Amino acid sequence: MPNVTHRFLAASALAALLAATPALAQDKIRIGSPYKTTTLDPMRSAAAGNIETFGQLYSRLVRLDDDGALAPGLAESWELSEDGAVVTLKLRDAMFSNGEPITAEDVVFSLLRVRDGEESAYPAPLQQLDTAEAVDERTVVLTLKSPFAPFLGNLEVFNVGIVSKKDVEARGEEAFSADPVVSGPYMVEEWVPNEKLVIAPNPNYWREGFPKNAGAELLEVTAENTRVSMMISGELDAAREIPWSQVAELKARDDIDMPLEPSTVIFMVLLNHGRAPFDDLKIRQAAAMALDRPAITEAMTFGAATPANTTLPNALKYHDAGLDIHGYDPEAAKALLAESPYNGEELVILIADNPEREKQAVLMQAQWAAIGLKSRIEKVDGGTWWSRVPDGDYDAAPTWWYNETTDPDLAVRWAVCGACGNRSYYTNYDNAKVNELVEAAAAELDEDKRAAMYREIEEITTREVSQIPLYYPPFANAYGQRITGLRMTPALQWTLEGSELNP
Repeated sequence: MPNVTHRFLAASALAALLAATPALAQDKIRIGSPYKTTTLDPMRSAAAGNIETFGQLYSRLVRLDDDGALAPGLAESWELSEDGAVVTLKLRDAMFSNGEPITAEDVVFSLLRVRDGEESAYPAPLQQLDTAEAVDERTVVLTLKSPFAPFLGNLEVFNVGIVSKKDVEARGEEAFSADPVVSGPYMVEEWVPNEKLVIAPNPNYWREGFPKNAGAELLEVTAENTRVSMMISGELDAAREIPWSQVAELKARDDIDMPLEPSTVIFMVLLNHGRAPFDDLKIRQAAAMALDRPAITEAMTFGAATPANTTLPNALKYHDAGLDIHGYDPEAAKALLAESPYNGEELVILIADNPEREKQAVLMQAQWAAIGLKSRIEKVDGGTWWSRVPDGDYDAAPTWWYNETTDPDLAVRWAVCGACGNRSYYTNYDNAKVNELVEAAAAELDEDKRAAMYREIEEITTREVSQIPLYYPPFANAYGQRITGLRMTPALQWTLEGSELNP
């Protein structure tokens, strides 16, 4: 995308906005993030910076309340059929940023575009959708392939924002992705790729009284130390990913808030089950028991994160906080290794070339060496890492992932399901019982029964070491004293529209 400035806010709309809020319009919230906005089309990317942006530009059919419960969004109400396979949504009276109504046709177009579009970066949330029908201008009927408990929650995922069918078809996909008509709380005022995205309130936004501010500047600040210094100097109102080594320093300041918000992130180690040595259960168990998760957590996050106890993030519904399998026990690890077919070969720890992953790999290498498991670290660029891991060209690979919702369905399909498309995050782990439970839990509408199934999935995959869980980090975001109400949800969304500037 060319490095040019894009100005999209219509002059008339901007003039009206300035007239209505002359003081606020000159004072935007400034957020610094290492993650870039690379597209304005919610279908085209699942990258972190774009996820944050999409949440501000596009409304979804449902949204999350402050307590994390599903609440009406563009759909003011919905009904489920008795078998749970048909969802009927009633749309509220709402408009796009250009003043045109948001209709059922727009909803159907938006959902099918994500599910079926060739450029769709993340169709997984809508794969259970069979048909979508606009019954009338305000009624949408969604028929699922089978009953699917997580489906309503998936309608809140970052890329399922509603776009204008008329606008996309009239101007084309590329023009829309650079200059969008939007449905969310903000519209684009200025975009300088690789530098900043400036957003202003959408005067046609459906939530009365929102946004509660004059918009924001989303600044791309790659260097960690620069983000910290900008926070300390007051140049930023919020900053993403404060380095763990500086969290305590900022927490001690009276002018900065560091709440360490819950996230659905998990740091873990991928193990390649498709070849020796990690095709053997005893070797995997020995590798897991050799790693001192509390010590690694302390070393990596200065104690800010929680040592992981299962293969799933602890912010997900139904997480089994009491599960205790394969804790740190180097003597037992040595015994398992002695019983295994391991013959002393050197395994490859593949890492993307960055300091955090190298530090993590060095800790792993030392602790594995202590039980006799030999390894060498191989550093590659990020593109090569993402080529070799899916190809199975690695033995172990420390990395992380996060879940888009607090429902565990997408998480288990990504991380531990061998029949769900990515071979359990490219580990080649494939347990038929787990695969059956993934589908059964998704189809089960009883909450208690679903909970039991996901806990069984956690128990099996943790015991069989589908991956080695290391720690659950919170979001290390910093907030200045000028603002109230700004936080990041576990699903990587800013609560920007409800944030206010202090007098």
